[in-house]
Amino acid sequence: MSSNATGRLYLDWNATAPLRPEAKAAMVAAMDVVGNPSSVHAEGRAAKALMERARGQIAAALGAEGADIVFTSGATEAAALACAGRGLLSAAVEHEAVAAWCGGGLAVDAAGRVQVTDPGQSAVQLANSETGVLQDLPQGVAVSDLTQAFGKVPFAFNWLGAEMGLISAHKLGGPKGIGALVVRRGLEVPAQLRGGGQEMGRRAGTENLIGIAGFAAAAEAAARDLANGVWDEVAQVRNILESELSVAAIETISVGNAVARLPNTLCLIAPGWKGETQVMAMDLAGFAVSAGSACSSGKVRASRVLSAMGYDDALAGQAIRVSIGPGVTKDDVGRFAKVWTAAYAKARARAA
Repeated sequence: MSSNATGRLYLDWNATAPLRPEAKAAMVAAMDVVGNPSSVHAEGRAAKALMERARGQIAAALGAEGADIVFTSGATEAAALACAGRGLLSAAVEHEAVAAWCGGGLAVDAAGRVQVTDPGQSAVQLANSETGVLQDLPQGVAVSDLTQAFGKVPFAFNWLGAEMGLISAHKLGGPKGIGALVVRRGLEVPAQLRGGGQEMGRRAGTENLIGIAGFAAAAEAAARDLANGVWDEVAQVRNILESELSVAAIETISVGNAVARLPNTLCLIAPGWKGETQVMAMDLAGFAVSAGSACSSGKVRASRVLSAMGYDDALAGQAIRVSIGPGVTKDDVGRFAKVWTAAYAKARARAA
């Protein structure tokens, strides 16, 4: 999925991926399941069976068989459940949902790689949402944000060696408002939401059965895409875009391209052209891109991720993120490159 009937081109998949048809169909079917999963009658048992089947589907797609999948309202809630009160170390490149509960303390090199000193006391993401940079996780990391990597790059929770992981449905084509905390079996996780004792006593409240069904269907579809090489094709399209922009505007900086990245992500600094201005100009031209993470209440500001990587305030404020997905074509990114390059030339001419 790349554009709609109005001709707009959606290039902000890291903010949220378009809803997969498999997820939509599963959600519609789940709407007819009447019971509460906590009820003991036949309707309740049917709802619980659907939920447990979905839990198993997600665990299989994630390579987390044997781990506990604790459903939450999203990765942000999962981060709070995993990190609150633990005094974990983190780096400035972590998503704010994780960083808010951690004490900092981990350094970042110029390529965006985190220097982990004490894995068992650290929260370290697997992939950065802004730059796409992938981390080499040391065994025994306390918490890893798997949100951006799940469904895009091959890995298994079971061989990552992390104690807990964070995942979210809408990043891989599932519905918004549903996620999970993945917990290595046997670990204690004190509940933050208390009440009915759902989710193995770790997260009270009636489960979002419709969202859970959509999450499971999306996770299965994402795993199939990954196995079938779909994201290798996405990487090829991203690389074409990166090459075209570097040739047309040689002064641009492609962040993180010297290390392993997500296959769909291009973080581009255009010296002399503010990121927020780029986003607005491209929006008016029919392209949806972003300036960093979407989870900042609509604010566009200098990227703290880029600042942590050593870019000065000016350059950190002149970046955009282009993130694509299956269905975005070479012609699509070529059209974007042409429009963006022309707009950048005009911006530089005005600044001269």
